[in-house]
Amino acid sequence: MLKRILVIASGVFLGTMLSLSTARIVTAWGLWPNRELEQSSRYVREVLKIVNENYVDAGQAGLPKLTESALQGIVGSLDPHSQYMTARDYKMLTEEISSEFGGIGVQVELRDDVVVVVAPILGTPGDRAGILRGDIIASIEGRKLEKPSLDDVVGRLRGKPGSKVTLGFTRPSTNKEFEVTITRERIKVESVRDVRLRPDGIGYVQITQFSERTGSEFIDALNTLNAQSMRALIIDLRDNPGGLLNAAVEVAEPFFNKGELIVYTQGRRKEDREDYLAAAPEPAITLPVVVLINAGSASAAEIVAGALKDTGRAVIVGERSFGKGSVQSILPLRKGEGLRLTTARYYTPGGVTIHEKGVTPDVELVMSPAEDQNARIQRSREDVLDPDEFKARFNIERTPDRQLEAAVAVLHAALILDLETHGGRATKVPVTAKRP
Repeated sequence: MLKRILVIASGVFLGTMLSLSTARIVTAWGLWPNRELEQSSRYVREVLKIVNENYVDAGQAGLPKLTESALQGIVGSLDPHSQYMTARDYKMLTEEISSEFGGIGVQVELRDDVVVVVAPILGTPGDRAGILRGDIIASIEGRKLEKPSLDDVVGRLRGKPGSKVTLGFTRPSTNKEFEVTITRERIKVESVRDVRLRPDGIGYVQITQFSERTGSEFIDALNTLNAQSMRALIIDLRDNPGGLLNAAVEVAEPFFNKGELIVYTQGRRKEDREDYLAAAPEPAITLPVVVLINAGSASAAEIVAGALKDTGRAVIVGERSFGKGSVQSILPLRKGEGLRLTTARYYTPGGVTIHEKGVTPDVELVMSPAEDQNARIQRSREDVLDPDEFKARFNIERTPDRQLEAAVAVLHAALILDLETHGGRATKVPVTAKRP
């Protein structure tokens, strides 16, 4: 406001000719209102008006609907990760970030224009209702799903805890149709799962996403395994789509000394660079570590894998990761909507960008789609270990996880080398504190 007052004052004081010269200068400095933006906005308004007044179906050409579509098109055209979100979409995203939402507890995917259950989440209403992997959701509240949108279906499955939803299913394995009414519950998704110590002293931790609680959950897992005399560690990031940047930093931090660079982001301007440094006071964990990744490992998962690989803290096993090296800022709008906007790219400590390149494993082992699917189900349902029960529940046979076996082999070799180098003295793992 002060800058505009100064510009106007100059015009009055110095006369018309000098005012015109000043206008040219302040326009170059970006102090004058953006005329290009005003012209573009005016043009969009003209198009909206024409469509609203002349499109054959007035119901499809209401201004609120046209405005929403226009905003989705504007933001969505930038890159695959930027998005204009309706109020419902924005609420769903914030629920996912907090790892807590109301729903029935099933993982679903869109396959050949039908919504298929990938797996029910253990202990949820969907699991207790007997929903099985491979079941097809045919209807919701009596309405058949015709050319369904996955976002729309997920939105209708979620709802206020205590409310009910009636779903119609088709079960291809038995060619039967059935209907169940399920009461929604508050679903809390643990992002750090299946924490266990193998008989050979190798710890295993699976991280399914990076949410607000992931860092503290991972620290708890490390402390649990350390109390059991862990000698080496596998961090399984396969099919982890990412999440919060800060959560990725918190997961990588125990393997770095205080003040060391874990990752940095760089926006469009040079001064936009932001460094993320280890802040915990404990010395870095130095035991042998393997990180498992595949083509489904993206974003924050790649930050962890890239940082540990780039600094020699871990051996990466599996397949090349997805290659999403951009940072999305979540920006709330005034009517409850939101923007997910790409504002920076992230770089490993050595200055390497993973964007559209991915993390290349040190030990590459590619599995078939069928093996990937089998391993994914086994990772999500470690409660079903009996082969016959597993076959009955998920209609597939339990098979060996070749990538996990390769990770174990790498760590066995590292432990043998450590034995020869240090005369059998086990690598000490400090108890890791939470970030201050």
